[in-house]
Amino acid sequence: MSEGATDTSSAGLDAAVSGGESLIGMATLGKTAAALGLILVIILVAAAVLRRWGLPHQRHGRHLRVVGSTAVGTKERVVIVEVEDTWLVLGVGGGQVNKLHDLPAPASPQESTPSKGPSFAPGDAFATRLAKAIRHNAGIDRGGKA
Repeated sequence: MSEGATDTSSAGLDAAVSGGESLIGMATLGKTAAALGLILVIILVAAAVLRRWGLPHQRHGRHLRVVGSTAVGTKERVVIVEVEDTWLVLGVGGGQVNKLHDLPAPASPQESTPSKGPSFAPGDAFATRLAKAIRHNAGIDRGGKA
């Protein structure tokens, strides 16, 4: 064989080898990207499943309990929080929390039969009336009949 033919064939062979190496590199990159995509999908599915099942929140201090809340505006709420045998009526909205009233917590939660609406006595204080209304609305929200 002639020298020119050998150079041509070796140049073709070198081109085929380097092309094959780049194909192998692209295949490896594709497999790595596919594995990364699969891992991301697994993480997203696991997060959605955990959010759906609702993991129990760990409560370190059980001194605080939300008794009830109701919306009084688009971003404002009135919340009743129990802290060490005291109910705090809080106004929450606009990035602030304001204490509206405090009262002693009842000895035991009163279970009443759901009615058309909360019954108010004429001499009830505002806090008592608000607490009755929130308890009544909480019963409706949990599936109670109005």
